[in-house]
Amino acid sequence: MNGSFRWYVVYTRPNGEKTAARNLRQQGFLSFSPQYLKRRCHARRIDWVPSPLFPRYVFVGMDPATARWRAISSTIGVSHLVCKGGQPVPVPEGIVEELQSCSGDDGMIAVEPLIPFRQGEPVQVLSGALADRVGFFDCATDEGRVILLLDMLGRQVKVKLPLDSVAAVA
Repeated sequence: MNGSFRWYVVYTRPNGEKTAARNLRQQGFLSFSPQYLKRRCHARRIDWVPSPLFPRYVFVGMDPATARWRAISSTIGVSHLVCKGGQPVPVPEGIVEELQSCSGDDGMIAVEPLIPFRQGEPVQVLSGALADRVGFFDCATDEGRVILLLDMLGRQVKVKLPLDSVAAVA
């Protein structure tokens, strides 16, 4: 690749990251759509599903002086190429390369969970209407919240709370 090759950002249609990346590659562009394994909790089951690290965004590599970059915005799955003043805006050098170096052979980027609890671990609610109640950690959401199982009125109830409102039981 020559000195004017850079990475740029494409804004995709909703859930169009895979489609956009595939169609960009078919047109001869380099594309990169970093993925991670997202934890999904449903009906007392936890599974891991591939999800985009940057929803609705895909990186496209090109030399704008020689590439037919205006065609990117009419690519299936693409909403538009991110531009300013009619010109594509390059991603700062080294960012995409760093993301690529963090990708495994399967294309997934390992994202360390920031949740300090394990499933089934007792936790105490620190604030709010349920303050001082003790429950069990079930799982975390991507919105910075945790789901606890609390005994209320003789039943186990799932409650979603902000992460900073719970602590491990000492």
